[in-house]
Amino acid sequence: MPLPQEFHDIAERVNNWGRWGAGDEIGTLNLITAQAVREAAATVRTGHRVPLALPLRQDGVQTGLIPGRVNPLHTMVAINQEIFGPGTVATSDDAVTMGLQAATHWDGLTHVSHSGRLYNNRPADSVTAHGGATCLGIEKATPVVSRGVLLDVARAHGAERLPGGHAVTPEDLDAAEELAGTRVRPGDVALIRTGQIRHYLAGDRQSYAFPSPGLSLRTPEWFHARDVAAVANDTLTFEIFPPEIEDLWMPVHALDLVEMGMLQGQNWNLEELSTLCAAEGRYAFLLSAMAEPFVGGTGTPVAPVAVL
Repeated sequence: MPLPQEFHDIAERVNNWGRWGAGDEIGTLNLITAQAVREAAATVRTGHRVPLALPLRQDGVQTGLIPGRVNPLHTMVAINQEIFGPGTVATSDDAVTMGLQAATHWDGLTHVSHSGRLYNNRPADSVTAHGGATCLGIEKATPVVSRGVLLDVARAHGAERLPGGHAVTPEDLDAAEELAGTRVRPGDVALIRTGQIRHYLAGDRQSYAFPSPGLSLRTPEWFHARDVAAVANDTLTFEIFPPEIEDLWMPVHALDLVEMGMLQGQNWNLEELSTLCAAEGRYAFLLSAMAEPFVGGTGTPVAPVAVL
């Protein structure tokens, strides 16, 4: 079905096209300023490092629900090979075939388009079969090192995991922000915990994929109002799936990526972080989540780390 007027109304309110100039290719990453990084570094107290990535493995989160997105296939191409002759130093090498968004990842600004356009009014047909993303590619992303804030929506609801049909609303984010005891600030990276990934960690890939809680159509305005630099969560689909409005697929993707120019991440494992934040009573930390610079990529695997 065509995008409804409600979508276009929200798109107009959150649109960042031209905000950082006509040539801008990084969107809300512009909000990660030197001052934002200094403030992020000041949150470190214990130096405790919490990894947030899932292992890259062939039986990973992808089930075939998303066509063409394959789990990592790891192949050895050399095993203890004495390439300089017998008795010399031997080498082992390996290769991987995988979808760039197969596991813990960032969606790049060219991952989706709508109405023939990408972020900053770039044409959608600038993504080509041979060149990939010829503009706005993931290699353009500047270092994602900033203050992270865990918005633990599941914990704010008193639950280990939100039910599959739960659409995370701005009111949910307000409640999680209150639990966190800190207001999300310009340049922050918001991590939204639903607890959905507990299905995958328990070995149930199908329940992890569908049905899934996720962000509602109303949440992009919340992130826009706070000038969030990027958003990630612990689900396969990011937004609620099946969609909250029948036959309106991936509207949150379109609002975040196309209208705001905001990176969004999926399949982030926030369970250990949730436990630690609750134990320490603080939900803000230094976050490092650098994009791998795949030239022309529409997304990238990422191995984020929270430092408390």
